[in-house]
Amino acid sequence: MVKLYDGGVYLVNGTQLTRSLEEVKALTGEKTCQDCAKKGTMAYSILKAHNTVDDMEHLRLKYDSMTSHDITYVGIIQTARASGMKEFPLPYVLTNCHNSLCAVGGTINEDDHKFALSAAHKYGGIYVPTNMANIHSYNRETMTGCGRMILGSDSHTRYGALGNMAVGEGGGELAKQLLGRTYDFSYPGVVCIYLDGEPKPGVGPQDVALSIIGAVYKNGYVKNKVMEFVGPGIAKLPIEYRNAIDVMTTETTCWSSIWVTDDETKRYYTIHGRPEAYKKLDPAAVAYYDGCVYVDLSTVECTIAMPMHPSNTYTIHELLDNAEDILHAVQEAANKQLKGVKMDLLSKYHDGGIWVEQGEIAGCSGGTYDNICAAADILRGKSCGNGAFSLNVYPGSMPAWSCLAKNGRLFDLVSAGAIIRECFCGPCFGAGDTPANGEFSIRHTTRNFPNREGSKPGEGQLSAVALMDARSIAATAANGGKLTAATDIDVEYTNPPYEYDAGIYAKRVYNGWGKPEPEHELKFGPNIKDWPEMPALTDDLLVKVCSYITDPVTTTDELIPSGETSSYRSNPERLSEFALSRRDPQYVSRSKVLRQEDRDRRAGKGLSDEIKAVYDSLEMHGLKVDPENTDIGSTIFANMPGDGSAREQAASCQRVMGASANFAKAYATKRYRSNCINWGMTPFLVEHPEVFDLGDYIFIPDLKKAILEKNDDITAYAVKPDGTVTAFQCFIGPLTDPERQIIVDGCLINSYRNN
Repeated sequence: MVKLYDGGVYLVNGTQLTRSLEEVKALTGEKTCQDCAKKGTMAYSILKAHNTVDDMEHLRLKYDSMTSHDITYVGIIQTARASGMKEFPLPYVLTNCHNSLCAVGGTINEDDHKFALSAAHKYGGIYVPTNMANIHSYNRETMTGCGRMILGSDSHTRYGALGNMAVGEGGGELAKQLLGRTYDFSYPGVVCIYLDGEPKPGVGPQDVALSIIGAVYKNGYVKNKVMEFVGPGIAKLPIEYRNAIDVMTTETTCWSSIWVTDDETKRYYTIHGRPEAYKKLDPAAVAYYDGCVYVDLSTVECTIAMPMHPSNTYTIHELLDNAEDILHAVQEAANKQLKGVKMDLLSKYHDGGIWVEQGEIAGCSGGTYDNICAAADILRGKSCGNGAFSLNVYPGSMPAWSCLAKNGRLFDLVSAGAIIRECFCGPCFGAGDTPANGEFSIRHTTRNFPNREGSKPGEGQLSAVALMDARSIAATAANGGKLTAATDIDVEYTNPPYEYDAGIYAKRVYNGWGKPEPEHELKFGPNIKDWPEMPALTDDLLVKVCSYITDPVTTTDELIPSGETSSYRSNPERLSEFALSRRDPQYVSRSKVLRQEDRDRRAGKGLSDEIKAVYDSLEMHGLKVDPENTDIGSTIFANMPGDGSAREQAASCQRVMGASANFAKAYATKRYRSNCINWGMTPFLVEHPEVFDLGDYIFIPDLKKAILEKNDDITAYAVKPDGTVTAFQCFIGPLTDPERQIIVDGCLINSYRNN
């Protein structure tokens, strides 16, 4: 059972929930107030310790360390270099876990890895070589600490179960930290996640996580808030079980997470040779939360998230009992969203069950030591069969891989027909073990968005992904691909102890923190390019709507596809050619026209007949037009853009293509909106987007003045191809003073260079 409370709650002595201050007084013998009790959360104490100003309503945070992987670190370092960075002012971990197997582009993946190693030498960073660990396994094992904060450029930067608040953000926010600036954020709401009871054997952390995601994602219950895990159920969960739940909190759209710590947490730090990183974290005797999610762990069932979102959840038994109806409904919903190809799930139901072709246990959520041990227990002495079904297992780190080899669990898996892969994040984003066209893959990974399995719908290639726990994936493998809940099989879980070998990292990881070598030369591959110049904002703005997306939510994978396109992430111009390529293939060609229009305007080459006609229409409507002080750009509209990845390229690729703004009814995540701001695109909100359409122009007079003078209620004008002009209201929403300056200057690089 997952129950959402309507309104705020008080937690008393870490165990009792109440909504009444009178009951709080009866339980504690002391009188308190809501504002006082808000300071009793663990989140409040950690944020206060990292806030650089006295104002707790408008936080200005500095982090203890940062982390990036090989899709994001080149752009971040290039941004910081262009803005004046001389050395890393905090520990910065550079991992190589996303593009280590993707061969597209020739040498450019390894070229980027060598760039990172040279940057670690020059600026004093920490370099984790290819296939040593995925980004989050390494940070859990070596960088976390109770009460600490870590900022990462991967959206699944979540270490709350280890007492460490962590945040996944776009690269611009990391560049700010590298430049000694702060992470500016209004104090977030804090929601209590109250865990009670104990999971049944066979129910794993992904089952718990998906149950929570299914309950809170669509209603935005924890959006941009902190999820604070408390309650007696935590003591019943091993630490890796907690880690695997925690990393999935990203899929709720929360901002961060934090858990109470206990002897299990202490044991984790001791095993990893860092006992000093542990301290006890608990809420105060009375803590007020803005909401509460009550989870009775004993009632959680083996769960599956069907295509194409982690919130599209069913229990496996519910799916099997209603297979035809659910498969048809999921298939129809997917086909409304897909373009150019149809998903077929109904064909997977035959011979008394639902049949899948592939299982994946991988990454920061699935590839934990405990998950792989449980899968090995299920498959010991069995066979995956020699049919269409295959099982691939990716341990999260080489220390985990080593222990699994020593205790025989890898032998059990290989003997059953599983393939053991490197430490690699590919199955999470479509760059590893891509299924064949028409196949159905079950994965203990983080996401099942469109294209996350490597599909190219525009080229007639489509497979489907569902998320499941490693235990049920192993049970399915033992049945040759027939979908099976782990609770339906008889197995003894052995839970072997974990033995961590720190020497594995000591022999291969370069740790240059605190030892920068300024004379060390950066090693540039031929694909590593500087950011192009971004124009500053002019007085007025004219944009053309070059993509109009009416889906309820638009993911960052649709804004810039993952997978093979990521090979070009260090070349802004080349990567930007892929912007919206799988969602709206014509976007790039449309946007390029506007980019050239503005380049011609700035070069004094005059305006096209189309732009002149738009200005004529505006003047006939009584509006003053100043072409010399009016940026010409492109824009997109989406109902709710930005769910998913923290990759800044979702915004920067639009900017490189000439975009000056986004229009949306809401932004799915704080991090995507921040990415737009950091790349100089105004993040407009609009209540009635029906006033404009694809191909229309939008004119926003006095935009620069409005931004600087904090006038967020703006009148814009939509211009139809027939010359019709319609006024409408749009809003920018809250901006900090530095964010306003960044938009006016044209991007973060310009702003820091100018100021």
